Amino acid sequence: MEGLSLAHLAAGFGAGIVALGAGFGIGKIASAAMEAIGRQPEAAADVRGTMIIAAALIEGVALFGEVVCVLLAIK
Repeated sequence: MEGLSLAHLAAGFGAGIVALGAGFGIGKIASAAMEAIGRQPEAAADVRGTMIIAAALIEGVALFGEVVCVLLAIK
C-alpha cells in the first residue's frame, strides 16, 4: 500500500474512534446526571449545568480529534 492511502485509512479509523469515544462519554455523563437528578431533584439545576459544561469539554476534545484526522487525510 502507498503511504498516502495508509494515512487516509488511519484518518478514517481515527475519526470513527473519536466519534465513538465522544458518544460514549456524553452518554455516560447523561446517565449519571439523570441518576443524580432522580436521587436529588432539588439539585437539578446544578447537575444540569455541570453536565452541559462536561459535555461541551468532551465535544471540544472530539472536535480536536476530528481536526487531527482531517489533517492526516489531506497531508
